[in-house]
Amino acid sequence: METPIRIDSRFPAMGTTIFTVMSRLAAETGAVNLAQGFPDFQAEDALFDAMHRHMRAGRNQYAPMAGMPELRTAIAGKVASSYGATYDIEHEITVTAGATQAIFTAIAAFVRPGDEVIVFAPVYDSYVPAIETVGGKAIYAHLRFPDYAPDWDEVRALITPRTRMIVINSPHNPTGALLSAADLDALASVIRGTEVVVLSDEVYEHIVFDGEAHASLCGHAELAARSIVVSSFGKTYHITGWKIGYVVGPAALMAEFRKVHQFNVFTVHGPSQLAIADYMQDAARHLGLAAFYQEKRDAFRQLLAATPFELLPCRGTYFQLARYERISDLPDTAFAEWLTREVGVAVIPVSVFEPDGRDDKVVRFCFAKREETLAAAAERLQRAFSPGR
Repeated sequence: METPIRIDSRFPAMGTTIFTVMSRLAAETGAVNLAQGFPDFQAEDALFDAMHRHMRAGRNQYAPMAGMPELRTAIAGKVASSYGATYDIEHEITVTAGATQAIFTAIAAFVRPGDEVIVFAPVYDSYVPAIETVGGKAIYAHLRFPDYAPDWDEVRALITPRTRMIVINSPHNPTGALLSAADLDALASVIRGTEVVVLSDEVYEHIVFDGEAHASLCGHAELAARSIVVSSFGKTYHITGWKIGYVVGPAALMAEFRKVHQFNVFTVHGPSQLAIADYMQDAARHLGLAAFYQEKRDAFRQLLAATPFELLPCRGTYFQLARYERISDLPDTAFAEWLTREVGVAVIPVSVFEPDGRDDKVVRFCFAKREETLAAAAERLQRAFSPGR
């Protein structure tokens, strides 16, 4: 249908997210989709049974704006157990419609037109559009290739009187890198004495490998006092389509967050919240996540060892980065499209997360898949890149 209205786009250069693009291409070509970050396996029946039980019991009307008390109580218990931090369920915890909504709401609550927000490149694709939507300006710090470590001297130099927020992400998507306790101390030093708010995207908090511990801002008293911390049940319990997440933060920050939350979402699906609250009572379900995904990571890395891909370290998340310089000199976006169409494995090019399109010839694989899915992808890659081809 044509419209007689002239559209003066506010974001003329903004296209469709790379995850949608590559998943669509995978579907069109029949490729194994290791691009978009979602599991292809089910959560446990106990979670679905809990949902059904609450729906049948009539718990189908609006939840409180901040979230069901049962779920906020469970969140407070998990955070206290994991990081030794106490958050008040009435004033310091809010249930959100996934992490993306939480991030957008936090940015909208604190960033005003003309404010600067420091983000780290490669940067997850939803941060900058949210910043620009509310009139802020993204300022880029750079994670150093190939270990993707931050340069805190660079960050310090980027701080100006206009800096309103710093967005951090650990475990980091797309790189799988982690911030350490020393990194958090450095961040605290950089912003001490400023009015900077920290937004900490910790959706992969329970997917950390090789015995390392997740350094949450919840557990760093100085940073926690000025931070909104975001997490995701979708990532933790294999239910990305439920779009349920949460934020924790000090009461003064949470009051501002909720001013926006109440009008851009208001509340989140009630029976889902109650089901998750029940499911959380068994802490092994999130405490065992690291071992579950480490087994998948190690198996996938072993499968790719028979290919020319150079595997970069994966310390957390369910993403594996790989350099392909020994395979092709194509730019990474073209290589990802070629790999999807011609080899039948869909991946994400990492340059799309760089503000200047920096291309280190690296692509991202998602290994949150069934064993047979990973084996099918590896078989296609091995066949395509075997010495005799």
